[in-house]
Amino acid sequence: MSVLAALYTVAEKIGISYPIVLVVAGLFISLIPSLPVVQITPEIVFLLFLPPLLFDAALHTSWHDLKHNRDAIGRLAIGLVLFTTAGVAVVAHYMIPGFTWPLAFALGAIVSPPDAVAATSAIKGLHLPKRLVAILEGESLINDATALIAYRYAVIALVSGTFVLWEAALQFVLVAAGGVVIGLATGYIFIYVLKRLFSENSTIETILTLMIPYISYLAAEHVHASGVLAVVTAGLVVSWRAHEIFSYHTRMQMTNSWDTLIFLLNGFVFILIGLQLPAIVENAHAHTLDELIYFGLLISAVVIVIRMIWIFPTVRFSDWLSRRRGLSVSHKTNAQLFILGWAGMRGVISLATALALPLVMDSGESLPQRNTILFITFVVILVTLVFQGLTLPLLIKWLKVSEPEEKEKIEERRLRLLLASSTLTFMNDVLAKNVSPLVLEEVKGRLERQQRYLRGMLDEDEPQSKAELEMQHEQFECYLKSEEALIGHQRDLLIQMHKKGAFSAQVLKRIERDLDSRSLTLEGRKRAFN
Repeated sequence: MSVLAALYTVAEKIGISYPIVLVVAGLFISLIPSLPVVQITPEIVFLLFLPPLLFDAALHTSWHDLKHNRDAIGRLAIGLVLFTTAGVAVVAHYMIPGFTWPLAFALGAIVSPPDAVAATSAIKGLHLPKRLVAILEGESLINDATALIAYRYAVIALVSGTFVLWEAALQFVLVAAGGVVIGLATGYIFIYVLKRLFSENSTIETILTLMIPYISYLAAEHVHASGVLAVVTAGLVVSWRAHEIFSYHTRMQMTNSWDTLIFLLNGFVFILIGLQLPAIVENAHAHTLDELIYFGLLISAVVIVIRMIWIFPTVRFSDWLSRRRGLSVSHKTNAQLFILGWAGMRGVISLATALALPLVMDSGESLPQRNTILFITFVVILVTLVFQGLTLPLLIKWLKVSEPEEKEKIEERRLRLLLASSTLTFMNDVLAKNVSPLVLEEVKGRLERQQRYLRGMLDEDEPQSKAELEMQHEQFECYLKSEEALIGHQRDLLIQMHKKGAFSAQVLKRIERDLDSRSLTLEGRKRAFN
């Protein structure tokens, strides 16, 4: 944990995506002599790491974006994952000595899904078009389910030595349907329990959100359904209702708790592989280190090229079909499609899946080429995260794919204007009957000033002159600075009272939380209005 804290600080200071720092750190850890080799039971790796990682990705997924971009997400998250799995399997089978078809398909399923954390971290702050971001985030969620189900059947064929296609296809439908049903049931039971028993208790609500991915995963696996799909489905159900069922205290606490947990889980996996790499190389008896590196670079090139080969023709063909059916199609430049293809970084899901490979087969023999698969997976993650992750921001700027930062600010200002206007109407129609005119005027004055300022900035109704806007902007800047100064002064007083012991700790903490909330509100206003 101390190493992870230091790495996060480094990532923040040099301004690059933290998964890139983690994978490089894992490589350096493997070079440190005399460190212990840590071996975790494969089943524990799956249980410990996958449910929260998948659930967090689902929590951050927008239902509307998922529905609106379902065709594009489906092509990438299902079609491309299966195409990549097959492509990697063919190359691995014919190019890596000793790789049987089950081994090759297992490797293909492991390295086929791009990672949600890696993608969102790499594009953070780059102002990509909203649709592009929605597709990448939706793909990173659904493709995990596709890849992990394909991985499940590859491992079954690997450890048992038998595979019947029609039986696997039928079982796939049952396993997937069972996972979705259990996920829906778990999600709605969670919502019911939360609303009936633990409403407005942010600590209990946060704890329950940490439990639900494990409950849904274990429940599904217990009846031999897809635990992965159960977790994803439960996460989507909770994500859809999150604005209704959670209090603002819970949302703030949940965000901080989950961000910390996901970072730690990502870091632990990369440190774990770093501690295992020397033993992995040493025990990969069938191949030399040079050969392992070559195989890793070969599979890395395959996953990058296959993604590019898939994206351009499938998008253009899908658009052509839509036009033939008389449907409207959004314009997509070649530069946007290239960035969509280049953003396919692999990450912690692939690594956790590789670590979860069984140690032995049903016959009792050691799983062949397990260490080779682990090493190749790490190289693929290293190449895609470092090479693609570091070049992605440069390519976005060079190809001019990003949208102006002002576009997002304008959208936020429009929403704030809508809220202010609607609130004024509510005050005049409802509150005016129950509130004294003096109080009403004081609150209305602030909202009306905000409304006039926003309308002036958005050029709605009567556009204001440049001089009027500049004057209002200066006034608003002055207001924000004054508010910050007042909050800062009150914080200093709280610290003095704390040191003197003049008030109880509970009272001081409550006031401190109020000041923190006010600071958060001011930060949002500064971002929207500046």
